[in-house]
Amino acid sequence: MGYGFLTVYWRDMIRFFRFKTLLISSLLQPALWLAFFGIAMSSNFDRLMAGMPVPEGAYAVGYLTFMGAGIIAMTTLFTSLFSGIVILFDKNWGLMREILASPVNRNHIIVGIAMSGVTKSFIQAIIIMAFGILIGAAFFAGYTPVQIVIGVLGVLAFVAMFALGFLFLSAAIAISMESPEGLQGVMTLLTMPIFFASNALYPIDTFPEALRIISAYNPMTMLINGIRYFAIGPDFYALGQHYLFTPGEVLLSFLGLVLFSAIMFTLAWWRFRRAVVT
Repeated sequence: MGYGFLTVYWRDMIRFFRFKTLLISSLLQPALWLAFFGIAMSSNFDRLMAGMPVPEGAYAVGYLTFMGAGIIAMTTLFTSLFSGIVILFDKNWGLMREILASPVNRNHIIVGIAMSGVTKSFIQAIIIMAFGILIGAAFFAGYTPVQIVIGVLGVLAFVAMFALGFLFLSAAIAISMESPEGLQGVMTLLTMPIFFASNALYPIDTFPEALRIISAYNPMTMLINGIRYFAIGPDFYALGQHYLFTPGEVLLSFLGLVLFSAIMFTLAWWRFRRAVVT
């Protein structure tokens, strides 16, 4: 009973690996995004930026490297938000009623689903980084082996905290919904503004003032800042912008994700406490 979350976690991971179509598509889609969109757009942006002076002490990175961090964040966002559909299916098929009636603490259901979602996000992030390096993204360029290990762990720490926040949000919404179509509609509505009001694909410095403020507090922007700091470096030049990250700024972004995850867990805990499944 004390380890009920492990049962929920293991069950969801078995389902993930058994459904080959879901497994392959979830791993292949971000790679295709990076390959087709990244390579196509990088050739255009890199040509436009060619010849522009690079600030002293910074090194220029191509658009493929710049947007690679955004693709990792985008994949984590989609995986986390749509993980709640598992809860909705269990609810509609009667399995959630059995789980809620069991001695398993309701918090364990949330934690188990969150752990499986974080594991999937780790797998996808590692695959994207490896594939990105394979096709020319300058992730961990010039790093020593120790720095590479620290960089990968730093990226995964940010991915984990970001994923937890949106997994908890997804769980809270899913337990409150009745139809998969309604859940997908809500998730799609959430993903677009979160993704495009971030620095995933372009700098935010030229945004209107109001949108720039929203983007600065966007959890996805915080995640991308962390990924770029650990995977590219604290000082680089891309798309005509000089990016300089200090350890304090990166720590602040991480703490922002911790706060976001804590708020979303509170919301999920409240919804599961009130959930009545018939």
